[in-house]
Amino acid sequence: MLTQAENELLARVEGAAPMGQLMRQHWLPVCLSEEIDEPEGKPVRVQILGEKLVAYRDGEGHVGLVGEFCPHRKASLVYGRNEEGGLRCLYHGWKVNAEGTVLEMPSEPPEACAAQRFRHPAYPTAEAGGFVWAYLGARETMPEFEAPPFAPHETTRVAIAKAIVHCNWAQVVEGQIDSAHSSSLHSSDMVPARVGRAGAGAKSWTRPSTDRAPRMQVQLTSYGFRYAAIRRPIAQAATHDYVRVTTFVAPVISLIPPNASYNVAQVTVPIDDHSCWFYFMAWGDGPDVPSTETWRKFLALEPGVDVDANWHRARVRDNDYKQDRMLMRLGNYTGIKGIPAQDMAMWESMGVIADRTSERLGASDIAIVQWRRLMIEAARALADGAPALGRTEPRVALRDIASFEGVVPKTEDWRSLGTTEAERGRFTGQAAE
Repeated sequence: MLTQAENELLARVEGAAPMGQLMRQHWLPVCLSEEIDEPEGKPVRVQILGEKLVAYRDGEGHVGLVGEFCPHRKASLVYGRNEEGGLRCLYHGWKVNAEGTVLEMPSEPPEACAAQRFRHPAYPTAEAGGFVWAYLGARETMPEFEAPPFAPHETTRVAIAKAIVHCNWAQVVEGQIDSAHSSSLHSSDMVPARVGRAGAGAKSWTRPSTDRAPRMQVQLTSYGFRYAAIRRPIAQAATHDYVRVTTFVAPVISLIPPNASYNVAQVTVPIDDHSCWFYFMAWGDGPDVPSTETWRKFLALEPGVDVDANWHRARVRDNDYKQDRMLMRLGNYTGIKGIPAQDMAMWESMGVIADRTSERLGASDIAIVQWRRLMIEAARALADGAPALGRTEPRVALRDIASFEGVVPKTEDWRSLGTTEAERGRFTGQAAE
């Protein structure tokens, strides 16, 4: 349970909000590369941390991310002409490039353009893992771009589903790192089976456990934290545990326990205080990683069917997420199609900013409590002049960070599961139960 002040600190990201400033110390995904795949094609609106921007790809394939509104009379550049290395505003023809330089002011005398000293908002960009990334902090504090842990190699296959969620970003992250809820909310899509580890079928996922009350253990790291949800397996319960290790990489990446076919990750990027971008990825190097089209269809987040061209969902609160009560009577737990829609129904039902001051938390919420404490303390520390969470020593290369899932002997230390030799031993905190 949080105080009202702590809840506000955790949730709010706009303007000078400490949590938003913490996020600006990291490279953040701002859109999918596929949204601006055409050189000199249509620009797209991007809103992140309350800031309205426009992303585009110039004729040479470079990506620009600039303030949406022309510095002249504030007309939107999303309608602008994408030409010769910049965006030209339709209103009076002013042209801005990816560095924020106003190149041309045809409505003004030549000497006015030569003398102008103002710069338009513009941010550095990079591409990796199917995303366009940007650094929205001060240039003097900008770290070198590093590919995310779900794209450790250029050849890694990444399938991404995307949607807008109409609630605060923190509610979504809490859902992503909450291993206990899946045994109830997703029980019709994640079914128990006598298997050695989790599997991924065309219509559902399987798990080697019926245990709905996992034991939780958390360990802090320099980049965030890892935690284990430990359950009784269906087979070998006397000598083995079923362990699911979730990894949170500050400030927006959650590495979900994988299955036998592919890895899973989620990214949550605040649009503003009351909404966020939701990205759900299947990734890996093996042949069983689904295509983007197959992945989106499996999740019921298929463009043109489940989400529109602007990533607004068909299943929303106003239509009760198209919940089918007859299907529930026939045995489906939620009556809601798609794992993400089931989650979103829960997240959005809490309100745009959940009231965490009156919660009654339990043992299964240890990871949630730890995450809140971690982020609140990190935002406060940054405001007091300390380095940002995730940018402190000891550094761990993002490609060495992973999650884990499997049935293992009870003698196995879960802290070493899913880690590489490069990461092992670099944790900053001890496990807590």
